[in-house]
Amino acid sequence: MSELRGAVSRLRRALASHPAPLPDRDAAEDELAALDAMARAGEPEITRLRRSLLLVAGAVGSVSALSPTLTDLRAAVDRFADPSPDGRVPPPRGGA
Repeated sequence: MSELRGAVSRLRRALASHPAPLPDRDAAEDELAALDAMARAGEPEITRLRRSLLLVAGAVGSVSALSPTLTDLRAAVDRFADPSPDGRVPPPRGGA
């Protein structure tokens, strides 16, 4: 849980310090707050984590300066998925 909270915190700080206006900054900040709340509450639901990650990525994914912290957040969310027998994270249910 601490890895997820740390990744959320780092991306929140990176987003707050990013000087350029972003049209979806508020949406990203709202979802980061939701991710933080889920991490603080205990065992979060993986589908909700992935949904929030998708919304954050859509909001800030094109900003190269935020890419490393967004990648860290994805890795933290992926750790909550059930690993496949070969150790890789499986694709989302219903997906290919």
